[in-house]
Amino acid sequence: MKRLARCLAAMLVLQLLQLASAGTAPAEGRPGEFDYYSMALSWSPTYCATRAASRRPNEPQCASERPFAFVLHGLWPQYERGWPQFCETGTRPWVPNEVIRDMLDIMPSKRLIIHQYRKHGVCSGLDPEAYFRVSRQAFEQISIPARFQTPQDYQTVSPEEIEREFLNANPALTPDMINIDCKDRRLRELRICFTRDLKFKACGRNEQQKRLCSARKIVMPPVRAAAWRDAGGDDEDADDRDEQDGYESD
Repeated sequence: MKRLARCLAAMLVLQLLQLASAGTAPAEGRPGEFDYYSMALSWSPTYCATRAASRRPNEPQCASERPFAFVLHGLWPQYERGWPQFCETGTRPWVPNEVIRDMLDIMPSKRLIIHQYRKHGVCSGLDPEAYFRVSRQAFEQISIPARFQTPQDYQTVSPEEIEREFLNANPALTPDMINIDCKDRRLRELRICFTRDLKFKACGRNEQQKRLCSARKIVMPPVRAAAWRDAGGDDEDADDRDEQDGYESD
C-alpha cells in the first residue's frame, strides 16, 4: 500500500509539473499584473447545441430572434505561462446594469458578462466600464469573414481553413496570432492575441494549437434564429443579485 501511495503521489507531482511547464495552469494573480490578452470568439451555434445551454432555455444567445454567429466569449489577461483568474480586489465585483446592456449586442448573455468580469476582468486591473470598453475595442478590430457571418448549413472544415479565412479578412493578423479551439469535433471558438495596449501579437503557450484542437476536420453548426424556445418566459427578469453570484463557463 505504501509503495502504491508513493507511486500515485509521484504521478500527481509529474502531472502538475507537466501542466506548469506547458503553461496551462491557472495561477493566483494580482489585478493589472499580466503579459497579454487572449480574446476568445465563441461560435454561438456550437454553444447553443450543448447541454449547458439547454439548461437555460431563455438565454438570449440561443432563444433570440436574432441569429448569432461569432460572439465575444471574453478578453482574458494571460501570463506567458498560465493565467490569472478571480484576482482578489478587496471588494465584491459588481457589473452595473448599464454596462451589461451595452455589451449584449456582441456578448449576448447577462450571466456570461458578469462571470467574465468576476473571473477574468478583475485581473486586468480595470473597473467594469473600462474592461468592457477595452473588450469591445478588441472585438471590433476583427473582421468576420463573410462565409462565417450567417451560414445556414452545416460546414465541415479544417482548423487551417478557418484560420486562412480569418487571415485573408484581417491582413494585420499572422498565423501565430490566431488559434482554433474545438471540442467533440465541433468548432468551439477562436483565440486571438493582443498586447496590453491592444496591438496584435503572437500568442503564448496557453494558446498552442495542439492543445486547443488536434482534429483534422471539425463541424460548424449553422446559424439559426431562436434555435429552441421555452414557454416559461424570459429569465432576464431574474433577480440581478443572484445573477451576479456566478455563471458556469470559462
